[in-house]
Amino acid sequence: MTSTAKVISSVIDGQETGPGGGEYLSRNPSRLDDVVATVTLGGPSTLADAARSAKRAQREWAAVPPPVRGRVIASFGRLVEANKQTLAELVTREIGKPLAEALGEVQEIIDTADFFLGEGRRLYGQTVPSEMPDKQLFTFRVPVGVAAVITAGNFPVAVPSWYLVPALLCGNAVVWKPAEYASASARALAELAWRAGVPAGVLNLVYADGENTFAGLEQALTEGTVHKIGFTGSSAVGVKVGELAGRHLQSACLELGGKNPMVIAPDADLDLAVEGALFSGFGTAGQRCTSLGSIIAHVDVHDEFVRRLTTAVENAVVGDPRQDVLYGPMLDQKFADNYERLLGWVADHHTVLGSTATGRITDAAPRTGFVGDHSAGLFYHPVLLDGVRPDDQVFLEETFGPLVGVTTYRTFDEALELADRPGYGLSASVYTTDPATAFRFRAGIGAGMVSVNNSTSGAEAHLPFGGNGRSGNGSRQSGIWVLDQFTRWQSLNWDFSGKLQKAQMDVATIEPDLDFRL
Repeated sequence: MTSTAKVISSVIDGQETGPGGGEYLSRNPSRLDDVVATVTLGGPSTLADAARSAKRAQREWAAVPPPVRGRVIASFGRLVEANKQTLAELVTREIGKPLAEALGEVQEIIDTADFFLGEGRRLYGQTVPSEMPDKQLFTFRVPVGVAAVITAGNFPVAVPSWYLVPALLCGNAVVWKPAEYASASARALAELAWRAGVPAGVLNLVYADGENTFAGLEQALTEGTVHKIGFTGSSAVGVKVGELAGRHLQSACLELGGKNPMVIAPDADLDLAVEGALFSGFGTAGQRCTSLGSIIAHVDVHDEFVRRLTTAVENAVVGDPRQDVLYGPMLDQKFADNYERLLGWVADHHTVLGSTATGRITDAAPRTGFVGDHSAGLFYHPVLLDGVRPDDQVFLEETFGPLVGVTTYRTFDEALELADRPGYGLSASVYTTDPATAFRFRAGIGAGMVSVNNSTSGAEAHLPFGGNGRSGNGSRQSGIWVLDQFTRWQSLNWDFSGKLQKAQMDVATIEPDLDFRL
């Protein structure tokens, strides 16, 4: 049954804009005949127009006292909380994320707002002593100006809040370009922000494809109307965004892909490790940047661990995301197409485990225990791939789908080398009952986030989130650390001596007797 789709378009300075870049149908990936929204896409000038609007509005927003901006963030959190169920159901309908996960995603927005409402009273600077008499030194956090935020759709409302909440709190204006396939969820979140008191021109919503987004961003940077870029997406596109920012002497906040390892030590609690691997490898159909990519199991426990994990994957419930399932469909047709291409990396030396087939779930290739109508959506078999080698493409590259590879190690140093080999550095996990192994793993791994006896997925609003290497440029979101992305440090020196005092030149000195000996 086809549902009536909402027609939405970009919103600049509170006004919906006209067409310029075609039309996009945001479909429910678990029921492809259900069009959630008909999206009017902007052209190459849409983002640049939004940035000009944002620049005009930003100065007045920055003049609002930070504690008052904090109250706006508080109101935003309360509105999200009041609409939690509705927003989560929209997320489930638009991207196919199981409702339990969608509710957790919306809760993350609430947690983020709860954390940052107090930062409006804690945008601390410092009073610093001067080397001169009758002189005081100060430091202040000031807004960067206009932030262009470009987000993926696998976390269509939580991850955007990691950008929007601190950026707005710090006095910036925002141009937000969400993923097209999550357009309706993005519009709902923006509506809640506007109703909470964020001025229309301070938060602008742009719908555009990748090519027009890049062209508009380049134009805005040239015009000097964008002062910070926040990007969540693939590593390949992140490289291009980072290069563009660098040409304009900016450092983008990049949250990119991951090939996240999980090391299973010989003393690990295997049942606990299986639980963590199942959730982080196959939750959201493996379509998280923090999804488990490779299991690196000690040779002494490999066979038993794989046996237990195989059973867990085979018994996992897949299907209709409105029901109690481990995962639902692929997010969008383009991800399904890409995942089918990556299944070509499965080689003769691999052992395929975990389901009754590989690829799309169909009448000819059914999944035991599937819930719902597999023919209605983009549903795929889980794949547990044993016998993966360190030079395999499936070991080195992000797969972004329900596929987890397994390899083995003998020494701890070998495990660390394998874990870092792909060159990503987002999240990593180790299962062990030995504290020494846990701390050595933390010290030796290159990931920005490390878990012990927990999955590679999962973030809390008051911890830094981000990666290194191919996973990002060292920038961090969440907690107090993200403030460095959306503020600039400004120093003030105030001389009230009534005369010119020259630093490093007019400094009084007290001479020691350095020749003295006991």
